[in-house]
Amino acid sequence: MSAMLPQPDPRRWWALAFIAMAQFMVIMDTSIIGVALPEMRADLGFTQGNLSWVFNAYVVAFGGLLLLGGRLADLFGARRVFGLGWAVLAVGSLTAGLAGEVWVELVGRAVQGAGSALIAPSALTLLMMLFGSNPRELTKAFALYGAAAPAGGTAGVFLGGVITEYTSWPWVFYLNIPVAVVTLLAVPRLMPAAPATRGSVDVLGALTVTAGLATIVYAVVRAPETGWGAVSTWLVLALGIALVAAFLAVQVRRRQPLMRLSILRTPSLAAANLAQLLLAGAWIPMWFFLNLYLQQVLDLGAFASGAALLPMTGAVMLMMVLLAPRLMNRFGPKPMIVAGMVALAAGMLWLSFVRPDGAYAVDVLPASLVAATGMSLAFIPSLGTAISAARPEEGGLASGIVNTSYQIGSALGLAAMTAVAAAQGADELGDVAALTDGFSAAFLGAAGIAAAGAVLALITFRAPRPATGALTEEQTAGTG
Repeated sequence: MSAMLPQPDPRRWWALAFIAMAQFMVIMDTSIIGVALPEMRADLGFTQGNLSWVFNAYVVAFGGLLLLGGRLADLFGARRVFGLGWAVLAVGSLTAGLAGEVWVELVGRAVQGAGSALIAPSALTLLMMLFGSNPRELTKAFALYGAAAPAGGTAGVFLGGVITEYTSWPWVFYLNIPVAVVTLLAVPRLMPAAPATRGSVDVLGALTVTAGLATIVYAVVRAPETGWGAVSTWLVLALGIALVAAFLAVQVRRRQPLMRLSILRTPSLAAANLAQLLLAGAWIPMWFFLNLYLQQVLDLGAFASGAALLPMTGAVMLMMVLLAPRLMNRFGPKPMIVAGMVALAAGMLWLSFVRPDGAYAVDVLPASLVAATGMSLAFIPSLGTAISAARPEEGGLASGIVNTSYQIGSALGLAAMTAVAAAQGADELGDVAALTDGFSAAFLGAAGIAAAGAVLALITFRAPRPATGALTEEQTAGTG
């Protein structure tokens, strides 16, 4: 293997820092607005009903455009698309910060989501280009990349509170701009260039899959507001499913499809993407409702609530970087994913026993650390297997698929658990007992999702113990 990389580029670790920063910012942008929403509502004239679309506009655009972003990275080069994504994110952030009306704010958030949909799959492709030929370093690179996600989620809550308290809400968006400028200056110097491949963009496929995924995400995030039993909810959901079915039909007939459907027959790729979907479907609701419990039941402020999440975030980052590679070397991906899902389910089952008069040190901290252990064990092997299962020239596509799986899982899990929590009293603001019952039900439901993920990983994951591609024993050797 040393013959393949006789003189490793010393800049690759600086490049990884920017790739991890991309993951950090993409996740942070979903969480940083939470504390700023009341001020945005007062300044821009949002109603209570449409205020949630400050979050949803980003998620719908992000989830709907990920496959297209991955395909563009394969066709035009990951470095170009990565840079383009940062430019689009900066424009969207400036628009959202300057917005004086509701519709302008939502457009800005949607543009931010589109930029993130270009950044996320191209970032993973660049990571594979930088480290894919060096088996001693690839799993460590995946670990650092994966650790950036929980860091971004917690930093969003923490920074959102600081920015809103000491400046004003537009700065939660302006924060992206200097980061984008620095990244755009660094990209030509640090990121590997890949020649554009021959091929064309499947426009009809891109339109149908983007519209289909966006419509499904729209239906899911809107369902708690309109009701899961509402006819409009199921009509919109049926439209989204029909558009995805149309996309699949188009792909069968295209000579150069947006997504080669046979890629889905790769057992390790399908199983790993299912694991990512269920992992997100459990983890994101847990994180969301834990933050609400801290603020609405334990009466912590935004700043204190963000600080309370730091031990869990720190545990995830440390275990992903230090523990997960060693365990991968010893056990391989399948046992890691199963064990991680079981631990995640156990942590959330523990959280379901939260009390109205609870204490952080008793009701939150130990259970959250158990859940963090589960996330740390399952995330790296499922992500790495999903990426490495594809052909090298389809790295962007594989990245788009796995990012889509995670985002769709996030949206489905959060919407479903929001409905569960509301049915059990989580919409009774001011009633601490009812709120706690609702949050407890959401934690219990998320535990069920994680438990289902463990069972399905046990059944569907066919990879041998020494995993293939990016997660082989050879790759994890020496990463500790």
